[in-house]
Amino acid sequence: MPSRPIDLHTHSSVSDGTETPAELIAAAATAGLGAVALTDHDSTAGWAEATRAVVGTGVTLVPGMELSTRLGLNSVHMLGYLFDPTDANLVAETARLRDSRLHRAERIVERIAVDYDITWQDVLDQSTDGATLGRPHIADALVSRGYAPDRSAAFAGILHWRSGYYEPHEAPSPLVGVRLIREAGGVPVIAHPATRGREPNVSEKGFAALVEAGLMGVEIRHRENTEAGAERLRELAERHDLIVTGSSDYHGEGKPNRLGENSTDPEQFDRIVAAATGWAPIRG
Repeated sequence: MPSRPIDLHTHSSVSDGTETPAELIAAAATAGLGAVALTDHDSTAGWAEATRAVVGTGVTLVPGMELSTRLGLNSVHMLGYLFDPTDANLVAETARLRDSRLHRAERIVERIAVDYDITWQDVLDQSTDGATLGRPHIADALVSRGYAPDRSAAFAGILHWRSGYYEPHEAPSPLVGVRLIREAGGVPVIAHPATRGREPNVSEKGFAALVEAGLMGVEIRHRENTEAGAERLRELAERHDLIVTGSSDYHGEGKPNRLGENSTDPEQFDRIVAAATGWAPIRG
């Protein structure tokens, strides 16, 4: 059990963070974290580098992923921890998701390029080889071109869904996401589901269905959950005996979120480790 802060939601340059997995681990050590989860979007490609980098740091690495799912028009992200990264069904689904993200990003850039001087090459220039490409890389390209001061402003403006350039993202249902993670021996935790008010983006009936399917936790301490929403999530977590997590959703310089700004209690971390059968934490 780490005695220092436990941050269970971070991103590297493998998806939409600005630091390599090794740089992320170094930043976690500098921030004084006891444990950090690497949860890139729909990818485990950063696990090997992070595993090498954590040796000797005193930080415990929790390999994970943020799996894209969708419920109607709502994007519902599912954090998965300590699953088997070679599980055939999960590998196939994440490959499909990355391909979908890529083509969606291409279509968005085509729309934006009608009104702004931006090319697909501009977007590629903001990513690393093998990265899960998506809207954050388009945002970085817009910043590079001078159309926004930072990534957050790009999302609030040109990339906002009301701007006319938005393209929906194809993804499985949250139920499918939970089952994929559980079948791979992992622990599924729904990510920041109360960002728009008191009611989460999954209904009370939906939460019950997710729990029945194998949902094991809910991310409550997160800067984007509203205060009223977090209170409602705590009620649901208590009712269904869910693991409660807190985390930063760190993206390096891609977001203002800072490592360790929210953390997970050690006893909740222990519940995750005890429940996982697909992988184990790497003690640094």
